[in-house]
Amino acid sequence: MVNNTEEGSRGGGLSARYYMAMMGSVGLAIIYGFKVNLSIAIVAMVNSTAVREMNLNKTILSHNATVKVHNLTRNPSSGLASVSLSDPRQQQQQQREDGPFVWDDNEVGLILSMYFWGYIVSLMPGGMMAEYVSAKWVLNVSVFLNVVASLLMPIAAEIHYAAFLVMRVIQGIGGGISFPAVHVMVAKWAPPNERSVLASIAYAGTAIGTVIFLLGSGIIAKNLGWQWVFYIEGSVCMLWCLVWTFTIKDTPEQQTFLITSEEREYIMTSIGTTKTSHKMKLSTVPWFQIFKSPPFLAILFAHFCSNFGWYMFLIELPTFMQQILAYKLESNTWLSALPFFLMWIFTMILGKLLARMQDKNWISVTVSRKIGTLFSSAIPMFCLLGVTYTSDKNWAVVLMTIGIMCKGGMYCGFLANHIDLAPNFAGTLIAITNTVATIPGILVPLIVGKLTSDDHSIESWKVIFFMTVTLYVVEMLIYTMFGTGEEQPWNKVKSKDPERTEQTVPLKEARH
Repeated sequence: MVNNTEEGSRGGGLSARYYMAMMGSVGLAIIYGFKVNLSIAIVAMVNSTAVREMNLNKTILSHNATVKVHNLTRNPSSGLASVSLSDPRQQQQQQREDGPFVWDDNEVGLILSMYFWGYIVSLMPGGMMAEYVSAKWVLNVSVFLNVVASLLMPIAAEIHYAAFLVMRVIQGIGGGISFPAVHVMVAKWAPPNERSVLASIAYAGTAIGTVIFLLGSGIIAKNLGWQWVFYIEGSVCMLWCLVWTFTIKDTPEQQTFLITSEEREYIMTSIGTTKTSHKMKLSTVPWFQIFKSPPFLAILFAHFCSNFGWYMFLIELPTFMQQILAYKLESNTWLSALPFFLMWIFTMILGKLLARMQDKNWISVTVSRKIGTLFSSAIPMFCLLGVTYTSDKNWAVVLMTIGIMCKGGMYCGFLANHIDLAPNFAGTLIAITNTVATIPGILVPLIVGKLTSDDHSIESWKVIFFMTVTLYVVEMLIYTMFGTGEEQPWNKVKSKDPERTEQTVPLKEARH
């Protein structure tokens, strides 16, 4: 229950726990920004004219060079963007937008997917380090790795294609350890009745970071050059590491900045922190019960299927808009960023609305989670079907914008469900499901690159969209049947502390 103690803990200003959540939000914004900025920068890095010529050579080998140039100029219906070689102004514009690297679609797909190779291998180690060493320093290292790799990317790209791949793997490693770190920080700082609010603040950074970096990367690449995307964004984000290091501690008990004694006492009393809880959790994770639990497996399937569509939108949207909708870099950037800004707004509104409905006992936690999940799967599914059959590029943009916006329902849907099932092991559960759900991040760029390498038409993208629609259907069916917001029996863990033999790990969760 919320009482006057909570109000007194605020001290009339910004409380330490909300400051922590906002700083964590900025940290995740940086992580997600570096995840997506290459999708914009790579458009300016690749010499698209040379790649078109290379692809053209593969399909019309029987023609001589003169015929090939003649056909490219006169037949724009081939599905490739055409450039009139007779117009010097268009030649100059094309040369200005072209980059120095002749990377075909398969190579671009590999570059984009390498992030997730680093991401997937670091999730479980990152979760354990955050839980049992220091979540604060794990998040700091997460951002620092992304910053350093960003600063080295232009040099790596000039040295060798493989060196550039290594930088993306390093950024992926940093990204993989970020979510467990933020989750542990929220778990240690948030009173149970404020957990959803502080988590929403922190995770909202993923959408805002996507917006800011997509817009910023496009502007920087257009006006200064692709190298400065990495130099400027890396340098600015280094400041966060310094502020986070000196103003945030792992727990309220250790915190000295911004916190009052009343707030510290309020948080510690609400959470019921004990010195033995970490060791107890480490030795008693119920692995067998977790992996045979239908509600947990429902989250696992939902996370995997949802992420296939999520990463398709996140990584491939700029490419789709360039290849199929024929938008220039500056328009591509704005239209790619808009859906994520709307997603941020939608996430806040839907989360608040569902929380209010739970408070009034209109819906249960289970129904709330399923509504959020349906918003994040059903609406994007129908939007993709619409994009597949529309011939109007403006309608295609509208549909994709709505689809991405509604993906925000996952934050108050199945992603929030980990804490409902087992507050004591929510960090472990998220690490497990996120590991499996990262596989689509590896597969999607490779699949898109393979299917579109020889055919940039809408027909190739239809195959990708129908794969995504099928997975959305699987997600909705499984999660609707087996998902629940009820705490699971295997969450209860007996303490091995002699002084606490009759107690379980404190669970002062606010029940709706």
